Amino acid sequence: MDISVVVPLYNEEESLPELTEWIRRVMNEHGFSYEIILVDDGSNDASWKVIERLKLQHEQIVGIKFRRNYGKSAALNVGFDAAQGDVVITMDADLQDSPDEIPELYDRIKNRGADLVSGWKQKRYDPLTKTIPTKLFNSVTRSMSGIHNLHDFNCGLKAYRKDVVKSVEVYGEMHRYIPVLAKWAGFRNIQEQIVKHYPRKYGTTKFGPGRFVKGFLDLLSIFFVGKFGKRPMHFFGTIGVLSFMIGFFITCYLIFEKLRSIAEGTVYRNITDQPLFYLSLVAILIGTQLFLTGFIAELVSRNSSERNQYHIEKEI
Repeated sequence: MDISVVVPLYNEEESLPELTEWIRRVMNEHGFSYEIILVDDGSNDASWKVIERLKLQHEQIVGIKFRRNYGKSAALNVGFDAAQGDVVITMDADLQDSPDEIPELYDRIKNRGADLVSGWKQKRYDPLTKTIPTKLFNSVTRSMSGIHNLHDFNCGLKAYRKDVVKSVEVYGEMHRYIPVLAKWAGFRNIQEQIVKHYPRKYGTTKFGPGRFVKGFLDLLSIFFVGKFGKRPMHFFGTIGVLSFMIGFFITCYLIFEKLRSIAEGTVYRNITDQPLFYLSLVAILIGTQLFLTGFIAELVSRNSSERNQYHIEKEI
């Protein structure tokens, strides 16, 4: 199969028929073999009924329905597991992404060696309350990830080599940072393509302002996991040993000063009367705790269970 189109959706009953017909037209015009994987993230409208009807009309439709709403990352992760195409295309279901971009995305993956191609909506039809925070997050992500050639990490329209989607795990709000996950997995040829952005035709956006806080926390999580996920002792152990040694040397200094004052017969305060004593005590305790945290994290990382387990109500 040439292409798998993965579409996560939540309450998009109005746009689904138009979107799938648009995708089908593009695929047939270019002679692609394909499938359209529609992942219903626990919609409470008639989205699943629409998917069932579309499945009866087109055998290329694959439908997956969550029992409840888990979020876009969960929908993408399940869609990636189901994808069979050599190239995997993701796009949103709200008709703001154009399926006409698919042939160019496919060519860059299949014939020009890209591992991942991320869309860049250079001209957007979103309010400033959405575009300004997005630019800030993109800037921070570029700086922390080292992927300096991407302007929009969170664009829903992306193309992946099949190996990429089978190698990354998407959870939490990590869908915003899939290029970063791909880089940590060893896929370095990450490119960008300017794509069209259309005004929302039906419904309203499903993302509130809280997504920016979650996105930032997930960025920090990705940065930590990417650098220390396989060796947490290197992070916690280093800080723990450093803190312990600071406390140890302060303690040695206090003991030395106490012994010297006794030898010289001078008046010297009790060790417990000095702020440095409590500083050294705290440093030693924190250092010990961080070292033990690193040791436990090392054990957990070696015996972690599957993170992505979702209740799927129906599949067609």
